[in-house]
Amino acid sequence: MSLKDRLKAQIQAFGPMSLGQYMTACLHDPAEGYYASRPRLGAEGDFVTAPLVSQMFGELIGLWCIAVWESLGRPARLCLVEIGPGDATLMLDVLRALRLAPDLLAGLQIVMVEASTPLRAIQQDKLKSHPVQWVSQIGQVKTDSPVIVIANEVLDCLPARQFVRTEAGWSERLVGLGPDDALTFGLSPRPVEGLFPPASVGSVLELSPAQDALASDVAGLIATQGGAGLLIDYGRSDPGFGDTLQALGGHKKFGPLDAPGEHDLTIHADFPSVLTAAKDCGVQTGLVDQGQFLRALGIDQRAQALSQARPDQAAKLAHQLERLTGAAQMGELFKVAGLWSKGLQAPPGFDPDPETAA
Repeated sequence: MSLKDRLKAQIQAFGPMSLGQYMTACLHDPAEGYYASRPRLGAEGDFVTAPLVSQMFGELIGLWCIAVWESLGRPARLCLVEIGPGDATLMLDVLRALRLAPDLLAGLQIVMVEASTPLRAIQQDKLKSHPVQWVSQIGQVKTDSPVIVIANEVLDCLPARQFVRTEAGWSERLVGLGPDDALTFGLSPRPVEGLFPPASVGSVLELSPAQDALASDVAGLIATQGGAGLLIDYGRSDPGFGDTLQALGGHKKFGPLDAPGEHDLTIHADFPSVLTAAKDCGVQTGLVDQGQFLRALGIDQRAQALSQARPDQAAKLAHQLERLTGAAQMGELFKVAGLWSKGLQAPPGFDPDPETAA
């Protein structure tokens, strides 16, 4: 049976499922889940991430890591953790930049958190000349040194729940079967009790305990070991309403229920909730637009230097710069959340947190 048929059978037997349950099945079903069986990244795949736009992105992240290492007092050992490393492009670019700090490289422990078997195979092939450890969950990271954690476009693919404001109250949006036996969205028959913000009828509220849990895990590791982290994704910087669920395939949008397992399902990162969860674990936080963050790290100067060295690539570099930092591109929709241990100065790109800074 196909994943779609198995989901239908499950609904027929046990009733409608939550959006979070549906997303988890579509993305991680062992046989046909998108990330378990057919992730396709890059221009020829389903979507392009910032590291695939330009090497400048990863190189600047690498320089950021050096700055954090120096603010930590240049420890002899450092653990660099990447969550959801994709095709390893980001880590390769980061490691190239880290060559500027040979003492850091000499004591570097690299841990890749990857649950996808196909992607892990790609990463192992590209990083075969580097000493790397792979784990499936961040809770499996074991280290006795300070840490730097990087997660680029991970929050958006974590499962979420949706609630719709009706005349009778808030009802959870569920995935069930329509009259024609097709997958369809519906609402729970009874309003859901709980603390919900005031909203007009028809408003959609998205909640992702999984996003909060990841932020808590990252923050807990940083608070315990000392260090810093970056959570980079598209999402909102203020609390709000809206349905952001989308299915991507071949750089096009599809209906989320059209072909379970064949498309990447994503939902916007809820940064207000994510940062609250991180703060509750005892770290300092900051949030800036991706364009602002990259400019603070010197991406304009880096692009200019590369253009001067390779004038024939100047137009391409200008396009890459605009893609990463332009307000109409990734510059404002994408946010960079910074987490750093108490007592550590705010890393480059972030202002000190007035609530928790020493």
